[in-house]
Amino acid sequence: MSQFDQDLTGKVAFVTGAGRLRGIGHAAAIALARRGADVAVTGTGRDPATFPDDEKAVGWRDVQSTADHVREHGRRALPLVFDVTDAAAVDAAVARCVAQLGRVDILVNNAAVARGADRVPVTELDADVYQRVVDVKLRGTFLCARAAVRQMYAQDEGGKIVNISSIMGKRGAPNTLAYNAANFGVIGMTQSMAREFGPRGINVNCICPGAVATSRMDDIPLDRRPKRTRPGDPVTRWGTDEEVGEFVAFLCTEAASWIHGQSINHCGGSFMEH
Repeated sequence: MSQFDQDLTGKVAFVTGAGRLRGIGHAAAIALARRGADVAVTGTGRDPATFPDDEKAVGWRDVQSTADHVREHGRRALPLVFDVTDAAAVDAAVARCVAQLGRVDILVNNAAVARGADRVPVTELDADVYQRVVDVKLRGTFLCARAAVRQMYAQDEGGKIVNISSIMGKRGAPNTLAYNAANFGVIGMTQSMAREFGPRGINVNCICPGAVATSRMDDIPLDRRPKRTRPGDPVTRWGTDEEVGEFVAFLCTEAASWIHGQSINHCGGSFMEH
């Protein structure tokens, strides 16, 4: 195999937060499947009554539908519903992935709390809302990494981890304290994991997207979405989930094996600082 090979045949990926039709998790799962990986896709089991109109229109079934899309590419898929903040549930989900798909080679930590009640001034931020945002992003990333890496160590064949943060993990903003705290934390965790797991052949990186047109952003009406994320941005549009998903998949290939411990801006140039 060439060191620049992007084929993932024989690999098994575990992707969290993959239940939305328009979402980075779904897009990453499909991009990984196109490269040959089998994929376990996870979600929280959303109430169908809360689905956006486009999901309702196609009879969307959360992670079951993402799994169907993976299978359309000729790959095995395993839909899993659990809470990433529940240690026992995470360990059980990874064990089920190993039992049914044989192994774990790739972990994509994408789970996050939906925008909403956390986007308020600090003086109005509910402590439980703050804690949930931080728990899903940080505790969830920790628990999933712990379970997946234990399996990768047992396999002793290396692996790949991609954590999803945000440009808001590098730049604070008003009314986003919980989101900033969670995403800054993911970047620090990525660096710690990279130094610890790298000697065992496990690549660890982080992607920091800017504004991406996923269903997470549906609270911003189309007519209010700026052509640029801020005045002066060099690329005059929001990103797409497919663009981020493809980059996730690339970081999981041998072609990206010398990219390690990095938190990479993926934002159309709206943020260029390291």
